[in-house]
Amino acid sequence: MRDFFYTKKFKILLAVAVVLAGMMAWAGANGRLTNAPQEIMGAMLTPFQKAAQLLGGGVDGLLDKYVRIDQIIAENEALQQENQELRDQLVDYDQLAAENKAFRDLLNIREENPEFQYASAFVISRDPLDRFGGFTIDQGTLNGVEKGDVVVSDKGYLVGRVLEADLSSSKVMTILQPGSYVACLVSRTRDSGNLNGSADYAADGMCVLENLPRDTLAMVGDEIITTGLGGEFPANIRVGTILELVPEESGTSTIAVVEPGADINKLTHVFIVTDDSSDSSEE
Repeated sequence: MRDFFYTKKFKILLAVAVVLAGMMAWAGANGRLTNAPQEIMGAMLTPFQKAAQLLGGGVDGLLDKYVRIDQIIAENEALQQENQELRDQLVDYDQLAAENKAFRDLLNIREENPEFQYASAFVISRDPLDRFGGFTIDQGTLNGVEKGDVVVSDKGYLVGRVLEADLSSSKVMTILQPGSYVACLVSRTRDSGNLNGSADYAADGMCVLENLPRDTLAMVGDEIITTGLGGEFPANIRVGTILELVPEESGTSTIAVVEPGADINKLTHVFIVTDDSSDSSEE
């Protein structure tokens, strides 16, 4: 039994008794002895009451958060749908703006060559392995496009011709392609030659006018146009301007390096000449 007085339990009981005795003495001194039991119980239960309040508030707050999460998810889905609709409207607007611009450009080039019939086409793909700017357009035989049809830019400059025509798309070979031969002349001097692609200049977007006379009076800046000879390309289509004149290796002729009026590697829209009622003879 003596050992009990040295145990931890006894020490705790003694401390509680001292606290209770102190509280009773304080209550007696302040005339609150009759309420002491209630106050003591209140003091003892206060921490548990606060814990219960916190627990109850936490559960209510957690439920509120779950309800709020559902609302946020629903609002987010609605915003995503609205954003997609706005994106679709923007795509439609961009398409309409591009078509309106193409229509205005068509009116301008028709003034230059009213005898031509044109089909409007957008560039839909490019072959990354094609070093000469070839591309595919979104118009084909269903739109009156045929193999061999001439292709021009929005400003009416020669781009090339249709190499293959499917039902709804066509492949275009550009004037940067070696072997694309187009009969052309220098507009100012009337010196004639053959426009052709060149592996030496294609990377810079240039082509060459071969077989100009050795004593040509052509100059840098002179404009190059088609002659219509051979019947494959109509006459008087603008090609570009002379950037440089280089003597041919044999010395018997001159080569003109030509800068096309159309930036062939950046074209997004073109026109196809689907009908040519002009007289394909040299002026």
